[in-house]
Amino acid sequence: MALVPEPDLAGPESVMPGRRLSELAEQAVRCTSGCCGAGTTVSEGGSEHPAAVTHPDLAGLVSVQLRSGDGPIPAAQERGAPVQTGDLLREERWPEYRAMALDSGVRSSVTLPFQRAGLAVTLTLFSFRPGALDDVRHGPARALGDLATTGLVRDRRYRAALAELDHLGTALRTRPVVDQACGIIMHALTCDADKAFTMLRRISQTSNRKLGDVAAAVVRTRGKGLERELSQLASGT
Repeated sequence: MALVPEPDLAGPESVMPGRRLSELAEQAVRCTSGCCGAGTTVSEGGSEHPAAVTHPDLAGLVSVQLRSGDGPIPAAQERGAPVQTGDLLREERWPEYRAMALDSGVRSSVTLPFQRAGLAVTLTLFSFRPGALDDVRHGPARALGDLATTGLVRDRRYRAALAELDHLGTALRTRPVVDQACGIIMHALTCDADKAFTMLRRISQTSNRKLGDVAAAVVRTRGKGLERELSQLASGT
């Protein structure tokens, strides 16, 4: 039996996509009659497709589709609409997925796609009985999928905001030393502040070092050893 993830007691920053997917799969199984398990995936248009399943035996049914690009999951993503297999014993599509599913005892499945803000989520429910999932596309699993997708989008935006704040904090911490370095360069080249900052940035780019590190080195050495490089940059040679 798969472990049910602990409740989300912390902020969005602690919720990784895998955990959110696991919660969606577990909750969907609990509220769907006739369902023997579920699998979820998420992608942002790249090759990475984090996934979660409620039972290890279902992992292969998800991975074979992601690897081959053939199956209910890719089909649902392409159409933007649910894809259902009422009875895999009579199904003629997706031979590799069909054979693996029947070998696992799965007779029917339905995949629900959710797309929002560039994020593509799928929820697939499986059953040991044919025709057991006919009402899933209109049931609570869809509402759970919508809620989870909204949560994933919120988590992504929250992490992006934290990263932006971190970058801003780094910039604020390095600003004083950058100003000092610019003052040293202004004195060495007899130039204005804009020209000094441009020189500092060009040294950073040509040496493949962070701007703050270059500024700290200029301040530490008072510009000694950089005279030639500064003169070359100033003259454009």
